[in-house]
Amino acid sequence: MADILILNGPNLNMLGVREPEIYGSESLEDIKSRCTKKAQSLAMTIEFKQSNHEGELVEWIQKALGHIKGIIINAAAYTHTSVAIHDALKLHNIPIIEVHLSDPMTREEFRHFSYIEPLAAHVIKGRGASGYSEALEIMKNEISQ
Repeated sequence: MADILILNGPNLNMLGVREPEIYGSESLEDIKSRCTKKAQSLAMTIEFKQSNHEGELVEWIQKALGHIKGIIINAAAYTHTSVAIHDALKLHNIPIIEVHLSDPMTREEFRHFSYIEPLAAHVIKGRGASGYSEALEIMKNEISQ
């Protein structure tokens, strides 16, 4: 299994098409490629996944228990609604980094609360696709300590 699990929530499969003025023009496949290259440069391996289904994300988090060194998660809309993802992440005693392409605090009020943030060692928001690379750099430091 990979060192780092990178999870992406609903509608992120539509990046590059969905509201590029907010989320940018890169596709999720572009971000995956960027993450793969960055992880290689940091001597880490990643498993990069996306689902529109909350239960599938929960199952991936559960199955990773004891097999990975860290989780990077952009739960997208589930950030603001999913106690189930929060509870699954709580199973882990490893670094968790929350990533958002946009800054939820500058958007609609319902996006201001995160169920993931209380569990996250770091939150990266509003940096577009480069936020994933930054998360990998931070994760490298977190797991090297």
